[in-house]
Amino acid sequence: MPKGHGLQLTAAAAAELGRQAAVAGTPGMMHLDLVDGQCERWVIRIRPGRLAGDPVARADGITLFAPGDQGERLAALELDYRGDLSGGGFLIRSQQPLRICACGASFSPAPEPLADGVPATK
Repeated sequence: MPKGHGLQLTAAAAAELGRQAAVAGTPGMMHLDLVDGQCERWVIRIRPGRLAGDPVARADGITLFAPGDQGERLAALELDYRGDLSGGGFLIRSQQPLRICACGASFSPAPEPLADGVPATK
């Protein structure tokens, strides 16, 4: 995993991943993969342990693993965590445009605009 080319973790995401790994009995190791979403292309699934795959992010004592074929899709993303009194959840951010479902759980790359500024549809 070349430095700066993998999935980026915020301090809040690393802290929550570390907490979840410790509770699950797999300190320092979590697994993330993209599964088919309902309203957009992908949903991020996070589970404890290494399972299978390659390291895609490291921060604050946590290593996040993902299937090898998903590394390229994850490379331009940042994983954040937000929590409040009613709960919390992981958020995806990107420097490139994303479409996020109203449910907040699914995302897709935004369609590339055509030359006249109208988004392409598929």
